[in-house]
Amino acid sequence: MEWTGSPRLDFRSDTRTVPDARMREAMAGAEVGDDVYGDDPTVALLEERVAELLGTEAALLTPTGTMANLIAPLAASGPRGSPAPRLIVGADTHMAFLESDGLRRFGGVEPLPVEQCPDGLPDLDALAALLSASAGSPTVVCLENTSMMRSGNALDAGATSAVAALAHRYGAHFHLDGARLANAAVALGVPPAELAEPADSIAFSVSKGLGAPVGGLLCGSHEYVARARELRGWLGGSLHQAGVVAAPALIALGRLPDLAADHETAAALASGLGSVPGVELMRPPRPTNMVMARLAGLAPQECAARLAGHGVRVLPLPNGYVRFVIHRAHDMIGVREAVRALAAVAATVPAARRATGGDHPDGNSP
Repeated sequence: MEWTGSPRLDFRSDTRTVPDARMREAMAGAEVGDDVYGDDPTVALLEERVAELLGTEAALLTPTGTMANLIAPLAASGPRGSPAPRLIVGADTHMAFLESDGLRRFGGVEPLPVEQCPDGLPDLDALAALLSASAGSPTVVCLENTSMMRSGNALDAGATSAVAALAHRYGAHFHLDGARLANAAVALGVPPAELAEPADSIAFSVSKGLGAPVGGLLCGSHEYVARARELRGWLGGSLHQAGVVAAPALIALGRLPDLAADHETAAALASGLGSVPGVELMRPPRPTNMVMARLAGLAPQECAARLAGHGVRVLPLPNGYVRFVIHRAHDMIGVREAVRALAAVAATVPAARRATGGDHPDGNSP
């Protein structure tokens, strides 16, 4: 059935926001130059602000977070002509199952999946085994924070430092896929730089929870970012009057504290969905703006299709759950409508198809 819901009922991703009036005014009035030549002042200001936010020497604007993650391991491998590195990445991360084809085809990088713990942290013993087997070869270890397939669990600085220390012990570059690092920082009540400090490079998105219309940034040392800038050009990611993109991103950075409201809305949604008979929730230790639910007796694709018939849009996932992601367009009215919609769908599932079960407090998928 064709989806006819309103924006407040589109829970597929926090990329579904649209620029508001203030962002559009900033785009229209942006001071621009030519970023290919390095003289767009608005881009320069955005890169400076993000580098300061994450505690790095430099930052590079990329059109997407996916491009930032493609460039990241290639820039880590060294100067032009260096071989592509081995990339060790969590098996259930965005880079592993949504970006791996691009890494292979365009970067010559073969991702090596590592088993993850229930909170999203890589299993350190399995990681050590892969690092040992990769000894002598350029290697990049990637950590995702928040952990998308673990219902947006936020990993604290101690967890990040443990992975970084192990990577560095084997001489590997440590990359942090911090697409939603802002959410993690707000959920944990710490500055983003504290979570980014152990990393050699960080991919940071302004187009997810922060709500900018487009853009990711790749951050690291001056030398690393210089290599990344060259790679961005090879991939066709260099933009000219990019200040019109950077201007709304600067506004988005100022809204980082507002993510706490998204987390509160997500908690209310989780509470409501969890009260629906037959619904099973994934409950991460440190939740942020995601809620993952599964309805007993109904596959994720079918559940998503039936919810769309009630005007609610969600993303079906291969782990058996459907994903709700909260962003600034959502409110308690939308939460109540989403809960009612899932209750209506649940009521249509025959009792014979239902299986009893409870929440997964450790975040494990069944």
